[in-house]
This record gives sequence, structure tokens and C-alpha cells, in this order.
Amino acid sequence: MAQINLLPWREQLREERKQRFLASLVGVLVVAAGLVFLGDRYFESAMEQQNARNEFIRKEIAVLDARIKEIKELKERRQQLLERMKIIQDLQGNRPIIGRIFDQLVRTLPDGVYFTALKMTGKNIAIVGAAESNNRVSNLMRNLDGSDWLEAPNLNEVKAVTAGAVDQANVFQLTVQQTQPAVSTEGSKP
Repeated sequence: MAQINLLPWREQLREERKQRFLASLVGVLVVAAGLVFLGDRYFESAMEQQNARNEFIRKEIAVLDARIKEIKELKERRQQLLERMKIIQDLQGNRPIIGRIFDQLVRTLPDGVYFTALKMTGKNIAIVGAAESNNRVSNLMRNLDGSDWLEAPNLNEVKAVTAGAVDQANVFQLTVQQTQPAVSTEGSKP
């Protein structure tokens, strides 16, 4: 008798193909999931590394900002010190001039006149004093005008003040300009 295969071999083949397809599908899904997981880990690692770099840069910027602030403070202190040095040099340079001015004030002071207050503002000298008479104040102004170190005396006020029955004084206020005498430059003749 002839052999007839009644088994459903086509269905079995279909089932085998279906099983292989499902196994391949599961394999592809596992590989895809693995790739997604690896990609996620890679990008997360890259983000962490970039965040670490950013944090490092922030710290370095903070350090540099502190240095910049310190440099600005040092520049300000340097400028203050330079200004102080300039003031001290100006004072050292003016030291003999102030002595000369006081000397000239004493030399120009006639008898019967005395100063009660002196105030120097820049090149202006304000003088308050008393004199026995107006003529003495006039002599003082002429002497001031004739001085090499003082010029342009300007009388602001003169008041007659009586102190007691006998004494009378004229209180005056005047201003005078400080100047420096012209240095005579004599050239040597051949």
C-alpha cells in the first residue's frame, strides 16, 4: 500500500516558521532594547561629563572673579598711595615756600599792627588783624604789595573798635595772593 502522509506538514512548517519569526522578533526587540539602554547610558554619561565641565568652569570663573576684585582693590589702593605721595611731595616742595611766606608777612608788618588770624586757601591768604590807625593799615598794604612773595593786597573791611575809654584799635580784614618771585636768569656773556 502506498504511503499517504496525512500529517499536516504544512501547518507544522508554518508553526516552525512562526516560532522562528517570534524568536527573531524577540531577539530584535532585546537587541533594540539593549541599544536604547546603551544609547541612554552614553548620553547620560555625556551629560554628566558636560555638567562636571560646566561646574569646573563656574568654579574657575568664581576664582577669577575674586582675583579681578582683588586686582581692582589693589589698583584703588595704588591710586590712593600715589595721591598721598603726590600730596606729600607737594607739601615737601611747598615747605620752604610757606616759611618764606611767613617771613615776608613778618617783614612787611609795620609797628603798631598785629595779626589775629591767618588763613591760607590755595594761593589766597586771608588776614585778620588790628592796627593803631588807618595809616598803619595803609603801610601794611604797601609793604605787602612791595613784597616779592606776596601780591595784590585787597582790603575787605576796617572797623574802629574802642576797648575802654582810652584804647582804640582799627580791626581789619584783607586778602593777599601768594606768588613766587621771578627767577632771574642771567646768561653768561662770551
